[in-house]
Amino acid sequence: MNQRAFTLVELSVVLVIIGLLAGAILAGQSFIRAAQLRGVASEFTKYQSAFMTFSEEYSGLPGDLKNAQTYWGVAPSCPGDYTTPAVDSKTCNGDGNNVTNVAERYRFWQHLANAGLIEGRYIGVPAIAGTASLTAAAAGTAVPASKINSAMYQVAMMPDFTASNIYNSTERRHGIFLVGNASAQVGSPAGVLTPEETWNLDTKIDDGKPGNGKLMHMTPSSATVGACVSGTDPYAARYDTTNGNKTCAPYFMID
Repeated sequence: MNQRAFTLVELSVVLVIIGLLAGAILAGQSFIRAAQLRGVASEFTKYQSAFMTFSEEYSGLPGDLKNAQTYWGVAPSCPGDYTTPAVDSKTCNGDGNNVTNVAERYRFWQHLANAGLIEGRYIGVPAIAGTASLTAAAAGTAVPASKINSAMYQVAMMPDFTASNIYNSTERRHGIFLVGNASAQVGSPAGVLTPEETWNLDTKIDDGKPGNGKLMHMTPSSATVGACVSGTDPYAARYDTTNGNKTCAPYFMID
């Protein structure tokens, strides 16, 4: 019985084809990731614009708006104690003090969506009733999902978190956080970007510094996540681009 083996030329051709396919796959993944990162910059611009527009049109802040129920009805559980998701667009009033507290973080996105300023519909409470925790189920339900895989947005006020985790912690401003789906509140975020990706994003829309400007970084509290930046001084700190892990959880100032 005749048995025909591959020739060296045929094997070489097969290896070349495999190499080309592998290169194409890697290039495709790189293009997808680059598109996701561009999407983050667009999302930040969109949410900042929505925040400012809402403030002007309603003379109050989303989530904190003290007469929100007059526009969208009364939710089953108010003022927002993490127990009952909203029905349709029904919501709770905020306290009108221009500070977004924990309960108002989830009404924030609901109010913006109710006003037609962002896409989607949000339930006004975390995805897990009775807690302030975020899980994978929260993305697109309690808070907006990001174009970055396994990531979502949350809003909070500076400096409502541990001072060692944020820069310029004396400022009291609203920030939009890009956090991992496994995050239990924003104070202990899971990293979603590498330091190099965050630096590239920062240089495109801000000053390239993790501790200053409109794009900054919160250090993930979990020791297993790793480091995103080197240094603690707001002006001297730099992104640790030698670290290729997804250790960064950036936040964007919106006011």
